[in-house]
Amino acid sequence: MSQQVQDRIEVVQGDITQQNVDAVVNAANPELMPGGGVAGAIHRAAGPDLKSHCATLGGCRTGEAVLTPGFNLPAPHIIHTVGPVYRGGGSGEAEQLAASYRNSLKVAADNDLKSVAFPLLSTGAYGYPPDEAVKIAVQTISQWLSQNDLPEKVTICAFDGQTKRTVEKALHG
Repeated sequence: MSQQVQDRIEVVQGDITQQNVDAVVNAANPELMPGGGVAGAIHRAAGPDLKSHCATLGGCRTGEAVLTPGFNLPAPHIIHTVGPVYRGGGSGEAEQLAASYRNSLKVAADNDLKSVAFPLLSTGAYGYPPDEAVKIAVQTISQWLSQNDLPEKVTICAFDGQTKRTVEKALHG
């Protein structure tokens, strides 16, 4: 990975709902409704208008992404993407996970968003092994950034210190 691409990726440990970026990415469920984990936290922080807005969208399929306002979040936008449920790795999960990252980045670029913060998609309730998910995230984001000008900055927001170290190792070798 080139130094120029590396310079456009930042790894932080913290709360995705507090990131000061143009858009945070929600690890959404197909109905785009509040749930546990990241989706629940984003819905709670954004407020009830997010749920009402999402109810009008007709859901989202695995690997796809949609944009909504950020409502009460510091970020003015939310990109909702549905990652795959991990079923052992032989059911196309890696490509679906990569598609979730790629399509989220495409939504950001299509809407001229300069900064985006991602959680590690599918690693919570959807059961994706974190080490594998980190490799896919870093590879997919790096490839996108090497071929596109937007977003200018991608933050990977790790919930805990171990995850942050895993992402940094994958990013910096």
